[in-house]
Amino acid sequence: MKLEASPTGFFGEFGGAYVPEMLYPNVKELQERYLEIIHDATFECEFQSLLRDFAGRPTPLFRAATLSRLHGCEILLKREDLLHTGAHKINNTIGQILLAKRLGKTRIIAETGAGQHGVATATVCALMGIPCIVYMGEVDMQRQALNVGRMRLLGAEVRSVTSGSKTLKDATNEAMRDWIANPHDTHYIIGSVVGPHPFPDMVARFQSVISAEIKEQCQAAYASLPTHVIACVGGGSNAMGGFFHFIEEPSVELIGVEAAGCGVSSGRSAATIALGRNGILHGSRTLFMQTADGQVEEAHSISAGLDYPGIGPQHAHLHTVGRVTYVQATDAEALSGAKTLARREGIIPALETAHAVAHLSKMSFKPTDKVVLVVSGRGDKDMGTYLEAFGGRISDDN
Repeated sequence: MKLEASPTGFFGEFGGAYVPEMLYPNVKELQERYLEIIHDATFECEFQSLLRDFAGRPTPLFRAATLSRLHGCEILLKREDLLHTGAHKINNTIGQILLAKRLGKTRIIAETGAGQHGVATATVCALMGIPCIVYMGEVDMQRQALNVGRMRLLGAEVRSVTSGSKTLKDATNEAMRDWIANPHDTHYIIGSVVGPHPFPDMVARFQSVISAEIKEQCQAAYASLPTHVIACVGGGSNAMGGFFHFIEEPSVELIGVEAAGCGVSSGRSAATIALGRNGILHGSRTLFMQTADGQVEEAHSISAGLDYPGIGPQHAHLHTVGRVTYVQATDAEALSGAKTLARREGIIPALETAHAVAHLSKMSFKPTDKVVLVVSGRGDKDMGTYLEAFGGRISDDN
């Protein structure tokens, strides 16, 4: 199957652009020009040059020897955590800042949960000399204080959001309000495959470099495709990047791991695929967690980057047609997954990635399997949470 947006931005029944009238000219301009711009040879050359020389691509595909022995197959880690800024988010922000410049925008806004997208946006704005405002929930600012400091050092203004659950959903709401108020000079760099068309398709294209490299690296090392690709899913950009070039390869099993929080049925979860219903959230039709009367339900995850009640429309579509299997990992399982990767392979992952690591222990593999796990980000930003969760006794806990 192909994963292509319709002319109106739909993937099956999901997608589209449901925006206020004030934003229609901006969204329409993006819809009409984004493909023309990103397919331009000069744009592509500059984009690839910055990915290589500024961000540090290609990232390694690392054979995790201890995990491979533990699971009886080849476990391969796609090391997006080694990119500049520490996560896959820089792939998208480089693409979008180049797009914004070509559209003549002079002001950038963004939303962030875990702070990695905020840092990546602040980074490219500093590089290009463009003012940057990042909206971040008050709760996330407290648990991701390191990234708040990084953004401010890079010159960004970080605006605290105190409405709702004070997390990613609410930061997105405030960024949307800003864009409505400043439609002429401002470009909104959305951080995931969410929002009105063309953002889901555009972000997926910029992140597809992940699966393009996986494909090339697996062919070079094993003369074959991977048998599985596993990635964590919040809004879903690192997963979409990791899946993109394998959608039409039926031999490759694709697995997205959502945040179950305290448990899927606990009332404190962010497992959108498991709990969500069809509706319109942040400008597109997708699946999101709703109350009985259709209001957005608050999400919970120990991971700020997965603490979101919705999911990108491509993921909703891929779930509906059965191309991707979506599973869940709890907070406790994610913490265990983080410790496993740290102890077994010397890699401290972001809490988001730790959810994907946790799912490995629930699977059975054949000796011939080649399992790629996308390490979406590094765990520096989550050390406060790790220390608190493990009671400061990490060194004593084996």
